Amino acid sequence: MWQEQDNQLTREFTFANFSEAFAFMTRVALAAEKMDHHPWWSNVYNQVTIKLSTHDAGNVVTEKDHKLAAQIDKLVSQ
Repeated sequence: MWQEQDNQLTREFTFANFSEAFAFMTRVALAAEKMDHHPWWSNVYNQVTIKLSTHDAGNVVTEKDHKLAAQIDKLVSQ
């Protein structure tokens, strides 16, 4: 579940292995590029942490972040 903290939407994802985590990150990267809205993220083995905020709006959470979060939620269920 996404949590809003420190002017960011944050969520952690856990996958079965690194390959699944990386495949997920690839799908997110393509979606983010289409939206021209790019996340801050980190990956260690099977864990991916994503943080969203809108830099152009002063690093706060905006509708763009909520839209990308919803798209990411759809991708994680695939």
